[in-house]
Amino acid sequence: MIEPALIALAASGGTALVQAAGTDAWTGLRQAVADWFGRGDVQRERVELERLDQTADIVQAAGQGEVERVRDRQEAVWQTRIETLLENLDAAQREQAAEELRAVLAQHASQPGVSAGQGGLAANTVDVRADKGSIAGGVINGGAQISNPRLPDPPQG
Repeated sequence: MIEPALIALAASGGTALVQAAGTDAWTGLRQAVADWFGRGDVQRERVELERLDQTADIVQAAGQGEVERVRDRQEAVWQTRIETLLENLDAAQREQAAEELRAVLAQHASQPGVSAGQGGLAANTVDVRADKGSIAGGVINGGAQISNPRLPDPPQG
């Protein structure tokens, strides 16, 4: 069994892959992850590219009502694959592979910009307000920051 930090790294890798599917970041991340899995074996890299393409196809084909479930499932699949690769390495190889994966994720998955699936809104910042007794709502997939509302300006005069 691998240590919790590597499990978290594997989870981050799975999430990054699924979030990048169908975006501008996909091509670079796809190739870098295939290279990482292949560990110098060209045939294995080809197999991984096919698996990655299948993941992208599955995520992009998901219907509006099933997008979250499909994404969660694909993230778990890739987390498990990453964990399995790491588990099968000796300690020194595992640490090197973990560092390489961290570098891949930092370079390719942390690209600025956002993307949304079918029916979604992609934005870096969204300000949702309700006025005069109305209700405002939304669904958040990913991180969120909540702060206290700004107080109205005092009346002038």
